[in-house]
Amino acid sequence: MNVILFPPEEATTPDEFYIRDARRLRHLRDVYRAQPQDSFSVGLLGGRLGKATLQSLDTDHARLTVDSLDTPPPPALPVHLVLALPRPRMLARSLEHVTALGVKQITLLHTRRVEKSYWQSPELDSDKIHQHLLLGLEQAKDTVLPKVTLRKGFRPFVEDELPGLLDNRRGLLAHPGMPDACPRGIEDDTLLLIGPEGGFIEWEVEKMVAAGCKGIHLGSRILRVETAVTALLARLF
Repeated sequence: MNVILFPPEEATTPDEFYIRDARRLRHLRDVYRAQPQDSFSVGLLGGRLGKATLQSLDTDHARLTVDSLDTPPPPALPVHLVLALPRPRMLARSLEHVTALGVKQITLLHTRRVEKSYWQSPELDSDKIHQHLLLGLEQAKDTVLPKVTLRKGFRPFVEDELPGLLDNRRGLLAHPGMPDACPRGIEDDTLLLIGPEGGFIEWEVEKMVAAGCKGIHLGSRILRVETAVTALLARLF
């Protein structure tokens, strides 16, 4: 936790907020070994970053007073990530990683090689997703939550939504065997589509290319999804 994030509802006044959830309290006690009058980096969720001073720390709450909130969060990446739904444990890590890197729009998509059972995972509970996004923000000292949407039908997505998502965007389809290498250092608003372990099937690739996506690759190595996502974002932006 590189920043203590607090939502607006935790603020009792513009200059004071209370932490009551066990995770952040435990971090204050066990990791920071916090003492009254210690100063911490804080951020208003959805707002600015700054500093706050710990006034008290008890078993069930901590009270902090805000010294400043004058630093904007880091800029977002100009990308909408469309990710074939990974296995649950990989989903958790992937959400944290892409949030830390600055992705603000994420679509989790069903494809042929996605196990249908993955959609029943507790990791897709809205509270679970929210927690993973928070962990990513805390890592990167960011305050702006990504928007996550779930799409359980590939055909409706590719036929009804994909053309609109590609309006005024560069569409990049990351898939082994594509003709072009992943570009570097682009600045265009981009839609990046990444398949599951095992990749997209040929029909899915054809549909996305026909919709206007350009196929790219990361070389001859086959990477795990969480590695490929990080490598692609780091190389593209």
